[in-house]
Amino acid sequence: MSATLTPETEALLDAILPHVAFDGWSSDAFTAAARDAGMSLDHAHAICPRGATDLAILFHRRGDSAMVSALQTADLDGMRFRDKVAYAVRTRLDVITDKEAVRRGMTLFALPHLAPEGSKLIWDTADAIWTALGDRSDDVNWYTKRATLSAVWGSVVLFWLGDNSPATANTTAFIDRRIDNVMQFEKVKSAVAKNPLTKPFAQVLGALTAPIKPPSDRPRDVPGKWDLPS
Repeated sequence: MSATLTPETEALLDAILPHVAFDGWSSDAFTAAARDAGMSLDHAHAICPRGATDLAILFHRRGDSAMVSALQTADLDGMRFRDKVAYAVRTRLDVITDKEAVRRGMTLFALPHLAPEGSKLIWDTADAIWTALGDRSDDVNWYTKRATLSAVWGSVVLFWLGDNSPATANTTAFIDRRIDNVMQFEKVKSAVAKNPLTKPFAQVLGALTAPIKPPSDRPRDVPGKWDLPS
């Protein structure tokens, strides 16, 4: 069972961050966090069964929640949609409270047994962005939009971790370039659907993908869910 954000896990998460820079998301850092939070190690493991891994996941999810809250209060009226997406990606970076924790998290989720969990977190971020921006896709586009933005988000984080420019201006320019690539892809899809030569192929593909729908067990105003097997 995965840990959830509660006052106790929040306290552990805040307590582990100063140790992550030195020990990574490790058992040593988790032990130190329990001590600093005034919590027994047994109790800490009871609420975070996977120890520091659970806290690394909660750190990412807390960032997603902070981004969604920021987007809900932001004035996005008048923005082109591509600018809204770029703004959301930039906002997700801006709410990160500890860059080294992200760097160490990338190392953690690169481990083979945790790679699926890392991929899920990236997907969840892309899903949270599309949902916050009001995406109402009800077909295969629900998946393609999130898959494309997942690739963008993953590359943006890697670029950002190595960016030492003032106010990470180079990252902002990189985001703009990647979002432009995504928009060009969407334009190509639209052009293929309208071109008399390629329209028949697009119609066949559309018929084949028509049965593909977003998860049906979720409210339409919240992000989707990708459950990993136990």
